Amino acid sequence: MSWFKEDRKISYIRSFCNNVIKSGEIPKHVAIIMDGNRRFAKKVNCERSKGHEKGFEKLTEVLEWCFDLGIPEVTVYAFSIENFKRSKDEVDGLMELAKQKFDRLMEEKEMIQKHGVCVRAVGDLTMLPEDLQRSVAKVVKFSQNNTKATLNVCLAYTSRHEISNAVKSMAEGVELGLIKPSDVSESLLEKCLYTSQSPHPDILIRTSGEVRFSDFLLWQCSYSCLSFLEVLWPEFSVWDFYGAILSFQWNYKNFKEATDSNTRKQSQTELEWELQCVLDEMAGDSAGSTANGNGHVLSTRSTCEQNGAVTDETSPTNGYHAPQTSIRNSKELLTKPRIQHRLQAYKESKQSRIDKFLAHLDNKRTHYLENICPKVM
Repeated sequence: MSWFKEDRKISYIRSFCNNVIKSGEIPKHVAIIMDGNRRFAKKVNCERSKGHEKGFEKLTEVLEWCFDLGIPEVTVYAFSIENFKRSKDEVDGLMELAKQKFDRLMEEKEMIQKHGVCVRAVGDLTMLPEDLQRSVAKVVKFSQNNTKATLNVCLAYTSRHEISNAVKSMAEGVELGLIKPSDVSESLLEKCLYTSQSPHPDILIRTSGEVRFSDFLLWQCSYSCLSFLEVLWPEFSVWDFYGAILSFQWNYKNFKEATDSNTRKQSQTELEWELQCVLDEMAGDSAGSTANGNGHVLSTRSTCEQNGAVTDETSPTNGYHAPQTSIRNSKELLTKPRIQHRLQAYKESKQSRIDKFLAHLDNKRTHYLENICPKVM
């Protein structure tokens, strides 16, 4: 079955509904847990492989619905790492089905370019069979510069695996000297996730009646609208889809306020952390610093006290330590020209390190794609 349908015709009622929905807030990113293929197969008394095939057909329909509403990004949970625990026959069948569909995408590469679709594979692709890795890499490389729409396909993915890999990447960055331990933050962790190039989903849709995340985008969906539907995935209708979008629109103001509040808190926390680091540096630079026999630095209180902050008695600097400064009044401190200058210099230095570190991660991903799939025509 094709990923793209030519000369699609939309009924009058569908067209009317699309226009009504588009008069409201349209989500920029929809995430979907496509659950219920096996139960559908059992329900209609057919093989599981047929159920998964029907599930793919439904995906192509849903992508069309998203296109009609102007939703620019969709992320689908295609294969969890936990799914490897299923029977060998079923896993092999799913791997073969995925390979067929990615190969089909390359056969329709003119349509990929026409619609400007960027296809990304999200997950630990090294866990997949090599032939599937090559098929996926071809599509990813071919479409990587497209910007009109984005389809993220989660393969060999769980959120815990994603987050643990992000933590390992940051640890590697510290070990290689690309970043400092004090550079580690929530915002940096987000930049190390598989989904770092995407905004967080506005809405998460799960079919089949299950009311759980199943280890899918746990970090990214912390402030998303959640829509859990009873319908099995192959039976998911456009009216179910409209209902989920309308639910998002109805609650949009609350989600927006919660998201904005979290963003402000995260920015404030990072600013205070950076200010603490600067004050510690200033304390370490003070003339009263002396070294003890263990190689630690005993920083005097005088510098930070003059700036409205208090430091601990000792501040070890050989290796990682949390900033020792307790800020009494960060707003007042930020008005002091000397601190403003040091803070700006610290931010620039930190950003330079982070940029080099992220370039290192990007080079690793690029090298993987080039290694598994050297040429794409």
